[in-house]
Amino acid sequence: MKKKLEKRFSYLYTGEFISFVLFIVVSYPLNYLFMMRDQQLYSLYSFWLAFILLEFLLLQGTIYWYSKLKRLREEKNPITPGKVVRLLHRLKKVNVVIIIFTILAFLVDLIIWYPSLPLVGLAVALFVYIFAILEFINYFYIQLSYDNISDIKYLFKNKKLKKSCMSKDFKRV
Repeated sequence: MKKKLEKRFSYLYTGEFISFVLFIVVSYPLNYLFMMRDQQLYSLYSFWLAFILLEFLLLQGTIYWYSKLKRLREEKNPITPGKVVRLLHRLKKVNVVIIIFTILAFLVDLIIWYPSLPLVGLAVALFVYIFAILEFINYFYIQLSYDNISDIKYLFKNKKLKKSCMSKDFKRV
């Protein structure tokens, strides 16, 4: 059981970290492509805040899964350390602030760029923002990702979504 859990935590930790790095790498050629079409992706405040929110969330996910993996390996205990849970609970509030400011950034972009709105750039910013919101929900409230047999069996058996692991940890600490 320990090996299976260790493998799962390692998969989740590395997946979050690789996503964190890849999104940064991919954003550069994406911006270049948009500059060629006068869509000014990097000029949009909404893009930057949505992107920062997404990256910040991926970093939190990396920290969370790494701390669980490290504790399992060192102490043979899969329970998240209390200091990590408290840190993530504080960061949850920071995430909400960034979410609100991103909405305001969309409004600012609409005002600044009107009438020549870079619609494709705004659509990309909105996509990144929605993806970040889904990540936020997945981490802090309800598990939205069901990528293994045990999760899928739970879904069919109970006919409802699971609480996220972090949410369970918040109640524990």
